[in-house]
Amino acid sequence: MGDPAGIGPEICLRAMTQPEILRRCIPILFGSIDVIRRIVAKCRLDLPDLVFQLDDWQKKPACKRPAIVNCVNVNAANIIPGQTSRQCGTIAYSCIKAAVSAAMTGNISAVVTAPINKESLNAAGIHFPGHTEILASLTKARRTCMMMASEQIIVSLATIHMPYTQVPEILSRKTIFDAIELTALAAENLLGKKPRIAVCALNPHAGEHGLFGNEEKRLITPAILKARNKGILAEGPFASDTAFLPEKTKTFDAYVAMYHDQGLIPFKMRAFDTGVNITLGLPIVRTSVDHGTAFDIAWKGKASPNSLIQSVFWALRLIGERNKYKTLE
Repeated sequence: MGDPAGIGPEICLRAMTQPEILRRCIPILFGSIDVIRRIVAKCRLDLPDLVFQLDDWQKKPACKRPAIVNCVNVNAANIIPGQTSRQCGTIAYSCIKAAVSAAMTGNISAVVTAPINKESLNAAGIHFPGHTEILASLTKARRTCMMMASEQIIVSLATIHMPYTQVPEILSRKTIFDAIELTALAAENLLGKKPRIAVCALNPHAGEHGLFGNEEKRLITPAILKARNKGILAEGPFASDTAFLPEKTKTFDAYVAMYHDQGLIPFKMRAFDTGVNITLGLPIVRTSVDHGTAFDIAWKGKASPNSLIQSVFWALRLIGERNKYKTLE
């Protein structure tokens, strides 16, 4: 359900009642029933009548209609909507752990996450920059990549949540190649064809032959050549100020950006309401909304579940492709 002080619980409850979702899967909400009941009352939502305590559900996880799994008992009266707190970080992390554990044991087919708040997580002593890093740790994934997907555009990131000043230090031939290869595998499975991948430069004008930096020659180009040697249709590095122009997006099936905002700004301009976040490289299927906790409208009954609904659809799509190809790890 994401951070309890945000819009996560509300959009989960809204998504769980959508006929197009109920026709295709049985949604299970991992959350806190105390928090959920408060939000149901404030936002005038429907509450699923099946509620399990986590221990009971783990012993007998099968159910034939939507359900809530109560992962942690809390005093919901202490939670203030729209405010960060240590308690909210603890609750959010408990729900993530329970859902990932259920996916790892095969009790659920995929994990779809609502937004979390990094400040609350850190206040709770959970020092991860975001979902991707938490999921990599919990699943012991060898390598991961954050891919933003929509019908309009697909963008993956070679680095994720870090200060911009650290990006050149973290970038390596391996991190760039891993992002290219994981993106190629996922995009081929999803699109049903060998994708053409545009790889962005790090520096202005793609470094201008070393005048503005040498990462293109030293790191990015060797990673692209390695990908090509493995049969991947990767091209670049392209200066990011022209890489996402309409004629380029018609030419390429997916992009690999070097840092967060380089990829997320053009992605959200094209697909803010329909985009989803997919974590590549995990042994489980995981998708997520492409927006944050929206504290300003939390618990007000105004939150749109559109991105979460799309996240469920992409999760279902990935489940089908994984069963066919088994190559997303």
